[in-house]
Amino acid sequence: MRGVPPLVTPTSSDAARRAAHAVRQLLRFAWLEARACAFAVGIFAGLAAASLLPLPLPRYDALLLYGVALTAVFWALRLETGREIAAILGFHVVGLVFELFKVHMGSWSYPEDAWTKVGGVPLYSGFMYAAVGSYVVRAWKLLDLDLTGYRPVATGILAAVIYANFLTHHWLPDIRALLAVAMVAVTWGARVRYTVGERRYTMPLALAFVLIGFFLWVAENAATLLGAWQYPDQVDAWAVVHPAKFGAWALLVTVSFVLVATWKLPRGGAARPAA
Repeated sequence: MRGVPPLVTPTSSDAARRAAHAVRQLLRFAWLEARACAFAVGIFAGLAAASLLPLPLPRYDALLLYGVALTAVFWALRLETGREIAAILGFHVVGLVFELFKVHMGSWSYPEDAWTKVGGVPLYSGFMYAAVGSYVVRAWKLLDLDLTGYRPVATGILAAVIYANFLTHHWLPDIRALLAVAMVAVTWGARVRYTVGERRYTMPLALAFVLIGFFLWVAENAATLLGAWQYPDQVDAWAVVHPAKFGAWALLVTVSFVLVATWKLPRGGAARPAA
């Protein structure tokens, strides 16, 4: 029959090429993520070294000096700009305030002595939050992120309520489950677009929060194993961090994301309105 194109049957070589491309893209994505986590990896390397090597000063104090030096190295190598470091410093300060409150309430503790402890909180602990901030900032740049369907005002207000709930639940009912449902509703239709190689991909924003929260929970297990801090059930012997903390991290990362999005989007980041 004229005008009817011949049927093209996929061959095994086509499937092999697609599989090879998928593997290459996955490896590219893993490399970009590893680069985005560079500051966090540096902090964990310091924790491990401080746990294994003899130190001339208390470990928490050494970790504070190490965190400052690592930040200076990142700036000197232009891995982060001065503006990005200033933004990450904001995460450090917000994290320290959070730590002071939670340690005071007995949520976790820092049992070792140090000269640089305030209210039971060593000043190095702010670098844990700075590492999260660094990841979000670097991932935004390296993956060329933009947003579609993002509702900045509603998402920002809800993120503030989520942060407040982590403080007020010591006296008031803990509504994090309701807040999680609310965040899914507010970000419904919002998507993150990112680049790997020459391909552009998209992911639901809520799914991104869940995935980052999971990896932060994994990192938290490693951090407590290295003695970065201690939960009450880890005093006598290390134990896996309760899986409920996975959900807590998924919620807390929304606060980090909103802060970075508020900083990034006015400088040209795309945030197309919801349909």
